[in-house]
Amino acid sequence: MISTLRSSASFTGLRHPQISKTQQAFPFPRIICLTQIRPSRRAPILSSTITTHFPNETATSRSDGGKSETWEKLHHLTTHHIDVDKRVPVFVMLPLDTIAIGGSLNKPRAMNASLKALKSAGVEGVMVDAWWGLVEKDEPLKYNWEGYAKLVEMVQRNGLKLQVVMSFHQCGGNVGDSCSIPLPSWVLEEISKNPDLVYTDRSGRRNPEYISLGCDSLPVLRGRTPIQVYADYMRSFQDRFRDFFGQVITEIQVGMGPCGELRYPSYPESNGTWRFPGIGEFQCYDKYMQASLRAAAEGAGKQEWGTSGPQDSGQYNQFPEDAGFFRREGTWNTEYGKFFLEWYSGKLLEHGDKILSVAKGIFQGTGARLSGKIAGIHWHYRTRSHPAELTAGYYNTRQHDGYLPIAKIFGKHGVIFNFTCMEMKDEQQPEHANCSPEGLVRQVKLATSTTGVELSGENALERYDQAGYLQVLATSKADSAGNGLTSFTYLRMNKQLFEPDNWRHLVEFVKNMSEGDRNMKLSASDLGRTNLYVGFIKEKTTFQDRKQAALV
Repeated sequence: MISTLRSSASFTGLRHPQISKTQQAFPFPRIICLTQIRPSRRAPILSSTITTHFPNETATSRSDGGKSETWEKLHHLTTHHIDVDKRVPVFVMLPLDTIAIGGSLNKPRAMNASLKALKSAGVEGVMVDAWWGLVEKDEPLKYNWEGYAKLVEMVQRNGLKLQVVMSFHQCGGNVGDSCSIPLPSWVLEEISKNPDLVYTDRSGRRNPEYISLGCDSLPVLRGRTPIQVYADYMRSFQDRFRDFFGQVITEIQVGMGPCGELRYPSYPESNGTWRFPGIGEFQCYDKYMQASLRAAAEGAGKQEWGTSGPQDSGQYNQFPEDAGFFRREGTWNTEYGKFFLEWYSGKLLEHGDKILSVAKGIFQGTGARLSGKIAGIHWHYRTRSHPAELTAGYYNTRQHDGYLPIAKIFGKHGVIFNFTCMEMKDEQQPEHANCSPEGLVRQVKLATSTTGVELSGENALERYDQAGYLQVLATSKADSAGNGLTSFTYLRMNKQLFEPDNWRHLVEFVKNMSEGDRNMKLSASDLGRTNLYVGFIKEKTTFQDRKQAALV
């Protein structure tokens, strides 16, 4: 699973966060030291009613130079009980190709050594994608879980926990996708016969990442609906691994769209279709989505609104002021624009509700929690229309909160709200992109707080520097802005992670997330890296509890 968030920001000592094939290979840690974890300290804060303000809304045009008011009141939400110093367990994402194309566990000896290393660092567990394109690869209802079974047993032996993503999307074509795992071959055959099974943009470009939600309830996959296919897949997983739920498998993340996120594929990177920070395009032009739009327009007594999507919404790589729909006083804020956005986002919410409903019926009582992932689309967040969020299906504008309805759906099913870009700061983003990842995270924290939904987080891009970890530590805390995190999943395990400085930063980060104070400072005994440095550790009798993972 990988989030498709991009940034043009440069960091000292960091490279552009693309994962190469060599980096995806399992890391080989030499010697890893287990740092001691102190008990967490808790300091509850009384709930309060607060108002959030968003950062400066900047002009979307690159030529008019106009500025809007400095601050604006956007949402007024009530927080719940805040536990500032709650321990936040850290999980680490495994490589995308943990399971090979043939269905076997990839490089098992190296994987075992890596898991031992993560355990020694105090990591709670790991996350893995259960790829639909691998498990139900050749025939409907014929599942191959053998590679995953070996992984689950290995995770158990190493005393770790496991988050499993029900990945119903294609791997390949987005940032960080270093391997290619298409949808099942028999599904691709059906798509070749009926191309409208996948999302389509205004120019007719088809996107094979995920089945269009427009046909969720139609028997288009050899007699089964997509929702039925997803349900059968999850039921098969539950049957195969029922003995591991609760103790080893503690969370099921339900994939609901491209990159496993509940969204439309509005910013596809494959073949250079989209580049950061383009506004993206609406994905509502397959025949099933168009039929739904026509029905909605007729129901609203505006038949002419159902003939097509917006005609002035621009192209993938344009800026808001380049498209009439997204301009400061654009079509988005008209009666028609509101109708279209309500329908477009409403279909996405309905899709999430259906999948989470069946997932809840399958996994309820197993001891594993359910979670769902929402993309952290932070570019053009400072504009009035928030175009990149709108094309992805999040109806979030100056006047309309797009994350509260999602949080309500998640709360309805007892699902954890998983969100990305926890490591990003506004000041690190390019000015022309009008980004505000910090403002976006604050809004999501408020939405989950007011609905009583648990919030977990991920970093959107690979980060190994202490500054990135410090930002995660800050955003993980509950405060007057809303929820803290119940867990954090780090992206991703690879060879770079086990380089000496990178590993030292990770170990210290895990240690501080496990402590209540979130104090990201090395203790005096650590300043010389004696108990955090990988590759060389002085032999001392005081490190008798240290665990080692040798090269395989």
